[in-house]
Amino acid sequence: MPVEADSVADSLAGEREPRRILRDETLLVLGVSLGASGVSALISFIGSVTKPGGLKDQAATLNASAAPGRPWLDLAWQLFGIATALVPVALVAHLLLREGQSLRTLGFDRTSPRFDLARGAGIAAVIGSTGIAFYLAARGLGFNLTVVPEALPGVWWKYPVLVLSALQNAILEEVIVVGYLLRRLGQLGWTPGTALMASAVLRGSYHLYQGVGGFVGNVVMGVVFVWLYRRWGRVGPLVVAHSLLDIGAFVGYALLAGKVGWLPTPAH
Repeated sequence: MPVEADSVADSLAGEREPRRILRDETLLVLGVSLGASGVSALISFIGSVTKPGGLKDQAATLNASAAPGRPWLDLAWQLFGIATALVPVALVAHLLLREGQSLRTLGFDRTSPRFDLARGAGIAAVIGSTGIAFYLAARGLGFNLTVVPEALPGVWWKYPVLVLSALQNAILEEVIVVGYLLRRLGQLGWTPGTALMASAVLRGSYHLYQGVGGFVGNVVMGVVFVWLYRRWGRVGPLVVAHSLLDIGAFVGYALLAGKVGWLPTPAH
């Protein structure tokens, strides 16, 4: 083979190698985080729809006791679960450092706290009200399970753990599903529209355990979040918004369940 042909072949191989590495890296990150959660949610959904009775008569519990009747052991399990769920975010930070970047590249830092808090609170206010209405409608039509945001014992650490759980969800999802995934898909040559749909469908997939309503609602939320991320270039406001939404859901349910008629519980 001529020297020129060798050079061209080596160049093409050199271009394919980084792309293969980025592809494999992305699949591995998703495989140890929300991609695996999507598969788990799909299996759970299949189990729910094939079970006798309607979806709304079944419950999906988010924050449950890990050691009933043993509050200190339960607390240890809760904190362990929250900490280990954030390991994929640490992995993403490590992978970004290897390419000379950081989480700041995704807009997850403390450089614009007022911007992040103001925008995040605004997003949460809009999505929170419409989200509750959509959930109640989807459940009423039989498309959704009854979501039980928390079932923790009434001990002193209940509300702090619920807040920490909300923060963990927000950081994990927005850093990986929006910031990291869009960056990697862009580097792999995906079109902006295709990358947007991939991110939104992934977000919907790991909420499928809640039912069709949970899937559809989170796909729509995913589209909005990707659009906002591309407009602002920061996942910070999305983390704030997601945190406020989950805190409202977890703590709100703990305070209101069984006390107001409009909030569904497993017994109603």
